Amino acid sequence: MLCWILLFFALLFLPLGALTVFRSPDWSEWKLALLAGDFGHWLVLGPILIALLAVLSLGGHGVFRGAIVVLCLIDAALLLKPSMQARQIAVGLPAALEQAFGPARPALEAPPFSVAGFFHAARRSVLIETRKFSDELELDFYRSAFGGGRVPCVLVVHGGGWDSGDRTQLDGFNHWLAREGYAVAAIDYRLAPQAVWPAQRDDVRAAIAWLKGHAAELGIDATRLILLGRSAGGQIASAVAYTENDPAIRGLVALYSPHDMFFAYKYARDDDVLKSPQLLRAFLGGAPDAAAAAYDSASAYLHTHAGVPPTLLIHGAIDTLVWYKQSERLDAKLTEAGVPHVFVALPWATHAFDYNLSGPGGQLTAYALRHFLSVVTK
Repeated sequence: MLCWILLFFALLFLPLGALTVFRSPDWSEWKLALLAGDFGHWLVLGPILIALLAVLSLGGHGVFRGAIVVLCLIDAALLLKPSMQARQIAVGLPAALEQAFGPARPALEAPPFSVAGFFHAARRSVLIETRKFSDELELDFYRSAFGGGRVPCVLVVHGGGWDSGDRTQLDGFNHWLAREGYAVAAIDYRLAPQAVWPAQRDDVRAAIAWLKGHAAELGIDATRLILLGRSAGGQIASAVAYTENDPAIRGLVALYSPHDMFFAYKYARDDDVLKSPQLLRAFLGGAPDAAAAAYDSASAYLHTHAGVPPTLLIHGAIDTLVWYKQSERLDAKLTEAGVPHVFVALPWATHAFDYNLSGPGGQLTAYALRHFLSVVTK
């Protein structure tokens, strides 16, 4: 009986580990891929334990024991794949960042990725102040933990497919940024379908104007702003950063985001996870032939030129919700335009890999962002 139980659990880890290699099917829960990719270094303890139990308890079942051990070795290799690939990326990441943006100031001491990073505990939180920046919208302001003087401010635009989400999304990331010495303004914006683009762009503009108008009170330097967006928020942030021609916007950070809405609609499918054609029509006011101006103004890819802000792109190659080709294409366009930028592609990662800052994707994201911010805000 024990042999069947151990075999069952060994087999159970196999499809989970496979999600570090293959894109999560549209019919499945994509967050399982996040679990495998960014917590696999802990999940691997399961197959190790199963293999030990098989070796110690199945002496009289040689065939079963061998099969279970082999399965557990495969499980372990798949679950450790993100860590091994993160280690490979970490080797070249510092040089890539320095070549694109210049040396970090001060020089970064922590490596881009380490096993020790898995054990980093969350440190103390900073005080959050909720402020209203327009008649109907609020932002959460995180003061820099360093205090004193005017500090750069990171304006965070949340994801959620344009029709959901709010400013509290992944707030642990905002606390981390504040502990790094930056002020953070995590904003709400009007959601589709009640609000159609460019309402979201206008909301980010209003937040920027509010931050500039209250810079002295908030202790921020209004000439050193960075836009950071995730998923749908990255689309909004990149469209604003690339079309505003505002020297106060020192940089753009886009995590797993779409940047060409015509391209997004062309390859959208009614049966995908987000039911993307319907979602895009609700957000942009129709299909491309009926709302071409909205698709154009929402597409940072189409407005890329030599004068746009330095850019950091990070995207998982097997992302289920936003095709990594979106970042890959923008990377090529930025290279063609001569814009300082880095594209960090994570082969094992799906959406929201920055949820766990101690995981493989989180560690690389934190290192790249720390370097990027230290240079563009100096």
